[in-house]
Amino acid sequence: MYPAELVKPMREDLTNVGFEELQTAEAVDAALAKEGTTLVVVNSVCGCAAANARPGARMSLQNAKRPDHITTVFAGVDKEAVDKAREYMIPFPPSSPCVALFKDGELVHMLERHHIEGRPAELIAENLVDAYNTHC
Repeated sequence: MYPAELVKPMREDLTNVGFEELQTAEAVDAALAKEGTTLVVVNSVCGCAAANARPGARMSLQNAKRPDHITTVFAGVDKEAVDKAREYMIPFPPSSPCVALFKDGELVHMLERHHIEGRPAELIAENLVDAYNTHC
């Protein structure tokens, strides 16, 4: 577990633009039970989350079509919430960061760490925009 003061700015990187932070398994279940599309960003302290995943997720929201709900869980901090979110992401193996798009609770698009690491934020955003244009 990481100290709260260390992850606070990393959490705010998403919550300041409207992402709902899910910190319990119940919150994840409730978020994914909602009708419509839900984006889940598994946030992380790693460099590829800071340089690629979070900026890419933020940029993707500039699209005309976007998810109805935008949420985040924090790996290494909110263990219960992350474990529950990952259950919904099966058959993909756990990775952080990662980004998943759900439609009516069903996984419809997944960006694993290996899709994020080493790729520019703009490419992450483009990938997500394509998914929004298809599913939202």
